[in-house]
Amino acid sequence: MLFNLCKSSEGVFNSVYRMQLFAAASVTIITFCNGIAIGWFAPMLAKLQSPTESPVDFVATVEQGSWIGSLLCIGGLTGNLLFGVLMDAISRKACIYLLAVPHILSWILIYVAPSIEYLYAARFASGMTGGGNWVVVPIFIGEIADPIIRGRLTSLFTLALNAGMLVGYIFSSYVPYHIIPMAVILLPVLYLVIAIYFPETPSYLLRCEREEEAEKSLKFYLNNKTLTKLELEQFNIKYAELKSAMKQQRAQADAVTLRDFFTKRSLRAFCIASSVVFINIATGSFALLNYMSTIFVAVKTEIHPDTNTVLIGVVQILGAYIAMIVVDRFGRKVLLLVSTASTGICLAAFGTYAFLVDETNVDLTAYSSWLPLVLMALIILSANVGLIPVAAVIIVEILPTKVIRHRIVSKCIWIFYLCRFAQRVYRFVSH
Repeated sequence: MLFNLCKSSEGVFNSVYRMQLFAAASVTIITFCNGIAIGWFAPMLAKLQSPTESPVDFVATVEQGSWIGSLLCIGGLTGNLLFGVLMDAISRKACIYLLAVPHILSWILIYVAPSIEYLYAARFASGMTGGGNWVVVPIFIGEIADPIIRGRLTSLFTLALNAGMLVGYIFSSYVPYHIIPMAVILLPVLYLVIAIYFPETPSYLLRCEREEEAEKSLKFYLNNKTLTKLELEQFNIKYAELKSAMKQQRAQADAVTLRDFFTKRSLRAFCIASSVVFINIATGSFALLNYMSTIFVAVKTEIHPDTNTVLIGVVQILGAYIAMIVVDRFGRKVLLLVSTASTGICLAAFGTYAFLVDETNVDLTAYSSWLPLVLMALIILSANVGLIPVAAVIIVEILPTKVIRHRIVSKCIWIFYLCRFAQRVYRFVSH
């Protein structure tokens, strides 16, 4: 049944949507790269802090390890604000190219790192790509995708991020330190080459009054190479609708003032988007993923912590794949509610287990080989089936279509990175 959803007339593999799928998959290569950078940190942190296992010429202290993690979030804040401004200033396509630059720089710095400061700079640069990635990629996909498949294509973002994190876990656990940058740096280069092939979004081109280019772009994304009379009529209707919407939006854009951010619709949308982001952060899923190996050591699991981390990475991909298939079938609200409730229940169960292990004398040896892994897997699966991927879809869809959309998206993701940074600081202070 799941595969039939993809092959039906409304499926992402329908010939009409082929170029939309191609473009969405292409831009999420940088999301995959960002996932590798995130996943790299969890197993590598323990090695960097070990006097015997450190792969570099220095050993990171607890404070330095915390800053290596925190600077990813600070870079995310910076990249989020920067790309939020650049999207209208230099176009979506230019921002797609620029996303690769700090990411490539980060792996170069990791490779040559003679001191901890190089890792600080590398994580900050990687965070800039991550912060921009959360703004540029969902909006780009939202502007090229047909509403029928928009949810599924936007969910590719989470699928790519989770797949990248799994690769990051595996590489960091089993591949030598200096081999990782040499292998991974090829991906953003491939991303830049492929990005040359697809055009700017029709919406942005119409907003800039480049109508001839916009028409060609729309034909590209609708895969209209040779049009029959009926197809030409359908295309003209779609183009006229898009042109009318952009004309109205362009007329409103000149009148955008601070008051536009405080209209009832804008405030309601911002509150909903911020709430979704806050709930996403409140699950602690990102903190769990970043310190996965450390957490499994703390709860005294019998399986090697790095092995557990890799298995959780597989569960992430499963959850993201399920979300991509069902997000347009069951609706955003249902997935969000079910995912939030189940994640909360599983977090409570895992927290109870961790408390009993750390604070009491209860003997849980009989369960230590499987229960922590199962509970963590359920947390990550529940979050990735709805809460994490649906957040990106909802934020793009509910915000006003005026030029303030990307600005509010930027603010919501800025809150996301700020909360993540607060989690890192709290971990260091509590330590």
